[in-house]
Amino acid sequence: MAAAARPLNHDTLAEQVYQHLRHEILGNTYPPGAALPEKTLADQLNVSRVPVREALHKLAADGLVTLKPRQGAFVSSLSPQQFLDAYRVREALEDLAIKLALPNLDAADLEELGRLQIAMREHAANDDADGFFTANRSFHALFVERSRNDYLKAIYYPLLDQMRRHLSSSLGLRGGLERSIEEHQAILGAVRAGDGDEAARLLREHIHVPQRALEATASSRAAGGA
Repeated sequence: MAAAARPLNHDTLAEQVYQHLRHEILGNTYPPGAALPEKTLADQLNVSRVPVREALHKLAADGLVTLKPRQGAFVSSLSPQQFLDAYRVREALEDLAIKLALPNLDAADLEELGRLQIAMREHAANDDADGFFTANRSFHALFVERSRNDYLKAIYYPLLDQMRRHLSSSLGLRGGLERSIEEHQAILGAVRAGDGDEAARLLREHIHVPQRALEATASSRAAGGA
């Protein structure tokens, strides 16, 4: 006789609610600014409000949710200045990551980077922005993983989660997929050549492209308000 299914304990249920809501937020099912009422979510997920409340607090700690007294929970959004600040921090983190990663890369890593570069090009040719950004994230994440620095990872991935909800804005600031593909190809060429300084320079410039556009927009707004 088969054993009865093990009931979910409270901690597991709260974690499942957290993972579900996190996935929905990152996928823009709940866009920035959307309300997340405890009771509505509890009814939709067929759970009590307690695991929902715990999940929302955990998402707030991740920076994905904002808790407002007497108003409830809302999906966090990034102002133009916050988006610019996030790009500046990302640039510094990835600059460090690629410098730390290069001595640790092996033949399999180089092959994977090449595969991801081809995937980005194919997704762009098929006008598949979602597929492009999935391969793009994996390309950058490989350097973060091979940095073997847990502190760097702990800062990088939550930051990227907040930024990835604004992919369409990032693409517009960058000027399209083709430019990004060529920049990744140049980075990969420097990595294959073992030129860490050049790879880091190219990576900084790659990340700085949308940052420069944001800085120009911020300057224009400041001038207009003067």
